[in-house]
Amino acid sequence: MAKAIHSMIRVFEEARSVEFYDKAFGLKVADRFDFGGFVLIYLRSPDADFEVELTVNKDRSEPYQLGDGYGHIAFVVDDLDAEHARFERLGLSPKPVKEMGFEGKPLAKFFFVDDPDGYKIEVLQRRGRYT
Repeated sequence: MAKAIHSMIRVFEEARSVEFYDKAFGLKVADRFDFGGFVLIYLRSPDADFEVELTVNKDRSEPYQLGDGYGHIAFVVDDLDAEHARFERLGLSPKPVKEMGFEGKPLAKFFFVDDPDGYKIEVLQRRGRYT
């Protein structure tokens, strides 16, 4: 079977993105490869093998246009309300907490936040299928 190992996003400013993902999710740089014209930065949590790969193209002079095809990446947390408050204290501008159900049962409690390049990130309460 295949195993998901990372999701890649193109970012405009390396330092700004690395700081955001560390501050927001505790992701640390696991590896950094500078190929001259571009840099690959792999961010990882000590709790999981899955990584976020940041790609920085050095010749880029303007931020990326995300278009309408990108959805989001999701992180699960133990205390969603506490994380939402922490994001607010850090000035990360999280969207309001929302809840949704399916067939009359609770399904998800979550909020979204945008990273510095405008990528949508969903933060979910750990429960049910989101563990």
